[in-house]
Amino acid sequence: MYGIILAGGSGSRLWPLSRELYPKQLLNLNSDKSLLQSTFERLKNCMPKENIINITNTKHLSNVRMQLSNITDSPVILSEPVAKNTAPAIVVAVKYIMQKSNSDPVIIAVPSDQFIKNNEKFYETVKKGEKLAQDGFLVTFGIKPDYPETGYGYINTSEKLGDGFKVKEFIEKPNLETAKKYLQDGTHFWNSGIFMFKASTLIKEIEKHAANIAKITEEIDFSKSDEIPFITFDKMPSISIDYALMEKSDKIALVKLESDWNDLGSWQSIYDVSKKDENGNVFIGHVLDKDSKNSFVYASSKLVATIGLEDTIIVETEDAILACKKDQAQNVKHIYDTLKKQNDNTHLVHKTVYRPWGFYTVIAQGEGFLTKIIHVNSGQKLSLQSHNYRSEHWVVLTGKAKVILEGKELILSPGHSVDIPLKAIHSLQNPFDEGLEVIEVQKGDPLIEEDIIRYEDMYGRV
Repeated sequence: MYGIILAGGSGSRLWPLSRELYPKQLLNLNSDKSLLQSTFERLKNCMPKENIINITNTKHLSNVRMQLSNITDSPVILSEPVAKNTAPAIVVAVKYIMQKSNSDPVIIAVPSDQFIKNNEKFYETVKKGEKLAQDGFLVTFGIKPDYPETGYGYINTSEKLGDGFKVKEFIEKPNLETAKKYLQDGTHFWNSGIFMFKASTLIKEIEKHAANIAKITEEIDFSKSDEIPFITFDKMPSISIDYALMEKSDKIALVKLESDWNDLGSWQSIYDVSKKDENGNVFIGHVLDKDSKNSFVYASSKLVATIGLEDTIIVETEDAILACKKDQAQNVKHIYDTLKKQNDNTHLVHKTVYRPWGFYTVIAQGEGFLTKIIHVNSGQKLSLQSHNYRSEHWVVLTGKAKVILEGKELILSPGHSVDIPLKAIHSLQNPFDEGLEVIEVQKGDPLIEEDIIRYEDMYGRV
């Protein structure tokens, strides 16, 4: 068996904690591992780890590689040069598997951002689905509803089919009254977004129902390179696997997912799976409360004091605060979309940004200047690079820094500083045992992360 982990989503309904450049699958929610890492560990129970293919967007590649490299050797990661939704991602990943393995295996495709604790029951369900996939069905995994959820798509089933059911239809997110009917009739399931199929079955059905995707995929050749060419992939339609294939094919079977499941798609769902106090509250971080009930408060950088809240969500980050009623949590996406339309970077990135070598935090920004604290982990180094629009000044706070500047090597201790002129080739490195912290002051215009020309990079970003 092979696995495909879809790791390119934006997680907009978990704003402000989830951002476009650091979405929810990279976050640690209710676990010491990120959702992406937990997904990888779950699939390892079903197949050899080298059979797990991760596909993500180019803008998430370095963070995905960093997280997976912390839990496994040489993770296989495909990078979409442009986001085109799940159908092109799955089809291209299937072609990669078929070419590299020279076989026609059963493949399970899973989102990277779901919360499942009972991995043993998950494995048992996968084995049931495998039998139907071997018989030529496209298998989807359904969740038996236990309340009338309006934020999920539904799947209606008919007669029994092996260990599953024949699928009658896929249904968009319903209104409350319709969801109540689905809950009572016993034939409707939530759509988990998890799919299983033989590689050849998927390709044949795509050729039949989404011929444009099949034709474009034929142009990609993984025998020479693992790169997905931009010119080819950019021609793909942006469409989900549900719309492109699952809603059209007559070869769909559903297997009930026996394990626990939550897609953690909203702050309400985070509240639902979290441990609550005697008043039904969930408090994370530095929270001081009096007389609140059934509320969720997340404090990431400041003290958050609350009095007499009921059924309320408050999420505090370094640069944004969300406050809403719990039953309005699904509407957070509208805030995210509005910020994106307004070109407000609060939708895009946190003040603290994680990189393969460590992280940086923006502490001040104004016209023509930007100040960061840069933390470089032991044994790591930034790429050898230059900038066309900015100069930099570094001051070491803690640890020792190895600085490469125009071919010369400098070792700086706390309190020492160095100027990096415009267009100078340079690198900040930490070959020492303790962490390194540096204050960086940038001067120039524009001050953007894209103003980096890389010459050498240990993380493959050249």
